Parts: sequence; structure tokens; C-alpha cells
Amino acid sequence: MTAAFQATGADSYILSEVAGATYALRSDDIALLEMVGQVTPVPNAAPFVDGITSVRGRVIPVVSMRARFGFERVAHDLRSRLIVVSAHGRSVGFVVDNAREFASIPAESIQPPPDGLAELSTQYIRGVAHLGERLVFVLDVAELLRISEDPILVAEVISSGA
Repeated sequence: MTAAFQATGADSYILSEVAGATYALRSDDIALLEMVGQVTPVPNAAPFVDGITSVRGRVIPVVSMRARFGFERVAHDLRSRLIVVSAHGRSVGFVVDNAREFASIPAESIQPPPDGLAELSTQYIRGVAHLGERLVFVLDVAELLRISEDPILVAEVISSGA
């Protein structure tokens, strides 16, 4: 599983928290990191799609990472962040509980996901790394968006209507 993860040396990551767990997204995959603004619901959206929002003049779909990962939703607060990622020519915003930390994670410290994780999880979790005493799930943005086709479809509807 980690062979597909193209990390060389120590890659730079932004660490975020969702429901008490730490997740790492490669800095190269992140376009913007913003406060969570007003989100407008979209009719018939997937359960993990909060809606759409305007970020720096662009309308993007918003995905609740809590809902996406099967955790209970909570109200956004001042620590909540919108991580705007770009893949497949589309931008999507991920709402996380917080994201304030940068880290370098050496490729050799990323281990394959442990057996027993749900098959769906192992598609977008590229591995697990130790950062001090913390375990960090390293995410693959392209895979996360590929299996989350609904946000991409929302983005296509927005871009075709704009």
C-alpha cells in the first residue's frame, strides 16, 4: 500500500485533527487553509457534504471530515478549519476540528495501515506514522476524492453553471 505513496526524504505535511485523531495531508496538495465561513446547504447532497462556500471568490463544495470518516458532527468553532485541496482539476474544502501544525514526516517512518482497518479506509489512508507519542494517519487526497465522487460531482455542477 505505501509503495503507491510517492514520498521521498521528508515530505512536509499539515496536521489536522478530526474527532481526537491526527491526520496528515501533504502540503503540496493543499491550496488554502481558512477559517470556516458560511456554508450553504446543497439539495440531495451526500450525507458528508455540508454544502458549498465561497473562498476568495471561488465557489467550492465543503466536505465534513467528521461525517466522511463516520464520526458524529459537531458545531464549528474558532478552531475549526477549512482545508482547500486540489486534485483531478477540482477544488474541495475539508472541514476539520483544527489544523495549526506543520510537520516533516520521513518516508521511512510511514508504515502501511494495520490489518483490520475497514477496506474503504485503507484506500485513502496511505499509512500511519509516529510523531513523538502521537500516531498520525497519512491521507492520500487524490484517493479520498476518488472514492468521494459526490463532492467532485458537486464541483462539476458548480463549475459548469458558473
